[in-house]
Amino acid sequence: MKSPLLSLPGAVAAEGQDEGVAAHYGDLFREQRALADGKGLVDLSHHGVVTVTGADRLSWLHLLLTQHVSELPAGQATEALILSANGHIEHALYLVDDGETVWVHVEPGTQDALVAYLESMKFYYRVEVADRTEDFAVVHLPAGSITEAPDGVVVRETPYGRDLFLPRAELEAYAAAHGPLAGTLAYEALRVEGHRPRVGFETDHRTIPHELGWLGTAVHLDKGCYRGQETVARVQNLGKPPRRLVFLHLDGSDVHLPGHGTPVRLAADGEDGRQLGFITTSARHHELGPIALALVKRNVPLDAELMAGDTAAAQESVVEV
Repeated sequence: MKSPLLSLPGAVAAEGQDEGVAAHYGDLFREQRALADGKGLVDLSHHGVVTVTGADRLSWLHLLLTQHVSELPAGQATEALILSANGHIEHALYLVDDGETVWVHVEPGTQDALVAYLESMKFYYRVEVADRTEDFAVVHLPAGSITEAPDGVVVRETPYGRDLFLPRAELEAYAAAHGPLAGTLAYEALRVEGHRPRVGFETDHRTIPHELGWLGTAVHLDKGCYRGQETVARVQNLGKPPRRLVFLHLDGSDVHLPGHGTPVRLAADGEDGRQLGFITTSARHHELGPIALALVKRNVPLDAELMAGDTAAAQESVVEV
């Protein structure tokens, strides 16, 4: 779904998973600094929006998600995952309950699969699931923003900002009144700085929550059964995850950033060395320079100098080994 804000002067379209909104509006670092200062907004209207209504919505979702939501207070934001039977991450849900409806936003293009799964699990529960992507656009206000949400708009407030479920018809007028606009490149740079994982970037077909640090924000270790819980409990209690997320400071002299999937190796082994992981997201940060997140084997030494492709990289630990 193409955002109307792409028609604004200076807007440059994003590609890949963020296709449909602006990558930037002409000045990446200015946009980042504005967000870091609590100003402006980010158009995330390409994200999927799903709602769950009905008297059993919270108790039903509690059975399906990794998060404890059966008694989720109205207005309190949380994150949750849906796992495969083997414990691999399939969906990340960013949700809030307004007292009558659970509002969820998910990665672009994943809402159909999510709705299909939820519909298949309804059974006798009093719940209704709806894809509201055509009606509502997600807008992100950075942490510290004093911009107000319109009356009646559902807000999901987190430590790194507020997500508004804005009626799609109001997107252009709201953006015009509450700019400056920042694109997804600025938003992603701050996400990488904050070590926040994203499905489709930090995940592949075999990623488990422990590898990305999602146990702290999206998984409740003491709740009841859900699909994939056996893997979560076994790794938590008896073992270690095979991989871990790391934050990388990249050599600033390189013109090009290593893209998603770029092999990560020990610097001492050179470009022909054994691959130990891969770049998940890279970005240019307004203060830190080129940075990245990478998923590497758990036994890679914490003090090891790495190479992302042909770019030197120094790592910081995100997930404990």
